[in-house]
Amino acid sequence: MTQPFRVTGLLQQQAWADRVLPPVEKVQDGLWSIPVPIPNNPLRYVLVYVLELDDGVALVDAGWDTEEAWTALTEGLAAAGGSVSDVRAVLVTHIHPDHYGLAGKVREASGAWVGLHPDDAALLPARYGAGVPDLLREMHDLLRTCAVPEQELGVLADASLPLIDYVRQVLPDRMIEDGDRLPLPGWDLRAVHTPGHSPGHLCFHDPGRRVLLSGDHVLPRITPNVGVHAQSAGNPLAEFVESLARVGALDPHVDEVLPAHEYRFAGIAARVEQLLGHHEHRLDEVRAAALGRTTWELTAALSWSRPWDQVSGFMRRAAVAETLAHLLLLESRGSVRRSGTPWRWAAA
Repeated sequence: MTQPFRVTGLLQQQAWADRVLPPVEKVQDGLWSIPVPIPNNPLRYVLVYVLELDDGVALVDAGWDTEEAWTALTEGLAAAGGSVSDVRAVLVTHIHPDHYGLAGKVREASGAWVGLHPDDAALLPARYGAGVPDLLREMHDLLRTCAVPEQELGVLADASLPLIDYVRQVLPDRMIEDGDRLPLPGWDLRAVHTPGHSPGHLCFHDPGRRVLLSGDHVLPRITPNVGVHAQSAGNPLAEFVESLARVGALDPHVDEVLPAHEYRFAGIAARVEQLLGHHEHRLDEVRAAALGRTTWELTAALSWSRPWDQVSGFMRRAAVAETLAHLLLLESRGSVRRSGTPWRWAAA
């Protein structure tokens, strides 16, 4: 029988409502959550999880590379009875700065190995290293095919540049593939590849402890951004939907979901059903609004959490990318078609 959705991280939920950081918490024996603040971001913090080992601890995600985040992480480890020097491994769910940014500094301080899925590892040089100029040109080209106006093109294409300052780039020591059992004494942690939010996004499931560390793949209140990026390949929303079904099927083996943002919850299958329903509704909205519009025109015509004229910068680019992801899924289903350059979309 499918578990109903319910919040289990009640202190975290209250802190979210009060707009403050939640406390460092012992989730169960040998497992802690540490909130690490994110600067100038509506998500406010990332939840770093600490897994106690026989000879130290492992982290799932690490936070942004800022002094405030480093202080929160080190103080959180102290509250859990350890220190950064105890860290033996950093399992990164995906390469976005709030998850990957501090991994390099943790490795420098502890000698820990850093693990990442190869599909995300392959993106590192272009996203944070020498390939950034080429990636920016590719983003300009992609946004032009979406008909982003020239006066906004540069702002949107370069919108993620400031995020590089929050990442201490480090190449992974270990590639984590789907189904891998991680070498963490005292744990039976299995990797689940869940692409969509990023190509190499990973969740981690321990069937004995009956927990799923879901990263950004499944959150309790919001849907993660699933968009088309210059580094995207294929059909990211289709991959996301397929990945949701995979983690939803774990419901009989999961009592609690530990997401990277907001608060812990139970009922993974119920939450997956909500997310799938949301995207089907959104696909219907996109299909109905296509009407010969460009991706940019269609994005501006859709409903968002705030009026379109109040969406700017990186969030505006994310909206365009998300709209395009829905269009590509509809195209793969034969519901819409594109023509010309920049692309115009219409019902098939």
